[in-house]
Amino acid sequence: MPVEIERKFLVTGNAWRPSKGIRICQGYVNRDKERTVRVRLAGKKAYLTVKGPTKNITRDEYEYEIPLEHAEEMLRLCDGPIIEKDRYTVNYSGLRWEIDEFCGKNKGLILAELELQSPDQAFEHPVWLGQEVTDDPRYFNSNLCMQPYSRWKIL
Repeated sequence: MPVEIERKFLVTGNAWRPSKGIRICQGYVNRDKERTVRVRLAGKKAYLTVKGPTKNITRDEYEYEIPLEHAEEMLRLCDGPIIEKDRYTVNYSGLRWEIDEFCGKNKGLILAELELQSPDQAFEHPVWLGQEVTDDPRYFNSNLCMQPYSRWKIL
């Protein structure tokens, strides 16, 4: 069974920034707490992803490449607004970080995600890594489409 083990962090500064990212547009056909079904356009590729409930930092994940035209059509069936972001890949200390710089109503939010082999895997923290938000549901993409970052009350 495919499993996603992921930690998520806020990003600080610009020391991480590579020259070019890829535009991602994604929407949710289902955003239930027990399962999400996501459609994603990533550059010239498209994916359908089904994720199970999160248990600690682990959850079942099934992802399939689909025809671009199908994804474009499915985005019109999605529950709620579409999320747009630019994704950058940064290799640091032998690990691959994915950094998402959000656009639109989530502009100003930059998140770094790291997929691990096990929940207790140790890793080096880059200088640009900020507060961990893995357990904060506000930062789940499935929630950001309905409660965008721009609407949050910043304390």
